[in-house]
Amino acid sequence: MARRLQLSLAESRVFEVLSELKSYPQEQTLEIRLRQIQPEVVLLDVATDLQVALRLMRFIAGFQPTIQVIGVHNDNDPQVLIQSLRAGACEFLYEPFDVAAQKEAALRVTRMREPEGHPRQDFGKVVAFSSAKPGSGASTLATQTAFCLKRLTGKRVLLADFDILSGSIAFALKVNPTYSLMDALERSEQLDPGLWSSLVVNAGGLDVLAAPDAAMSDSIEFSRLHDVLEYARMLYDWVVVDLPTVFHRLSLFVLSEADQSYLVSTSELPSLHLARRAVGMLGQLGYGKDRFQMVVNRVNRKADISTADMEKIFTCSVFASFPNDYYALHKVVTRAEPLPADCDLGRSIEQISARIAGLGQGDRKTGSGMLETKPALSEG
Repeated sequence: MARRLQLSLAESRVFEVLSELKSYPQEQTLEIRLRQIQPEVVLLDVATDLQVALRLMRFIAGFQPTIQVIGVHNDNDPQVLIQSLRAGACEFLYEPFDVAAQKEAALRVTRMREPEGHPRQDFGKVVAFSSAKPGSGASTLATQTAFCLKRLTGKRVLLADFDILSGSIAFALKVNPTYSLMDALERSEQLDPGLWSSLVVNAGGLDVLAAPDAAMSDSIEFSRLHDVLEYARMLYDWVVVDLPTVFHRLSLFVLSEADQSYLVSTSELPSLHLARRAVGMLGQLGYGKDRFQMVVNRVNRKADISTADMEKIFTCSVFASFPNDYYALHKVVTRAEPLPADCDLGRSIEQISARIAGLGQGDRKTGSGMLETKPALSEG
C-alpha cells in the first residue's frame, strides 16, 4: 500500500514527502521528528495496526504547533473512517488514492490552516547555542552574540538561559533575577506582557530569562517549553538561547525548534572527539547537517590542527572559528559588559552576528558597532 501511495503522490504532486517512517514510532521519537521536520500534514497508515495508529493519531492531533493528520487505508472502510475522525484525523484517503481526492483533501487542509482574512504575524528568530563538551564557551558566545545582535540591528533581543543543569548567564551578567525559566514554564498558559516583564531582567539593553539557581532534572514538559519559545518569538525579534550539552534531551528539542543552531567545540582533542560523536548522533536522529552549524572556539593560531583537519574529524564543515582572546574576554566578564569591536574576538563575534542577522555592510548600525575591515573570522 505504501508503494502504491508513493507512486500516486509522485504523479499528483499534491503532497511533498519530507520524511518517511517504515514502522510506527514511539511517541518520543515521533515528537522529535515532528519538531525537526515541522510538516503541515502527516499521512498515517491506519490499515496495518489500527489501535496503534489511533493512539499516534491522537498524539499528533494534540501537537503544538498544529499538524493535520490524514488517515490512509487500502479500503473505504466506514468503521475505520469514523474511528480515525474521532481520533483527530481531518481527512481520509484510500486506494486507489485518486488524484482528485488528494487535491480536495489538500484544499480542505489548507483552508483549515489559513482561514480567510486571518493575518499572518511575523515572529522573531530563535538562535540556539549548544556544545559537545561542557566548558567549550557556548554560554559566552550566546551572550556576546545577543549583545551584537542588539547593537547591529537595534531590535528587541532576548537572551534565554535554558541550561537547567549549570546555567550561569545571570551570574556572568551580575543580575539577580527573582524568577527563572521554571517560573515561565509553570505559567506558560497564562503568559502576557505584564507577567513576562516580571519574569525577565534587563542587562545592557537585553532582556534576560535566567536559568534556575539549582540544577533541575529532565522532567520538563516540552509542550510548555514550546509555548514559552513561541511567546518569546511574539515579543522579540531575536531569541538567543543558551543550552546544556547537545546530548541533553532539552537541547535536542530546542534544536528542532530553532531557526539557526550552532554546535560549539574547541580545538582540544576531548572536545573534538565529543563533537564528532554529537554530529553522528544528530545524524542518526534525523538532523541533517543543514540543521546546525559547527563553530570552533578558542582557536590558537599556532595550533597544529587546521580547519580542514577539524572538518575531517567532524565529518561536516566548520562555519566559523573564534580566536583565544583570553585577556579581552576576562576584562569584559569581570565588568559584565559586551566585548568591544576593536579586539580579535569582538570582531569575530560581530561578523558572525551580522551573518546570523543577514546584514550587509550598509545594513549595520554605525558607531561603536561598525565592523573593522580586517578579517578576524575564519570560515570553513
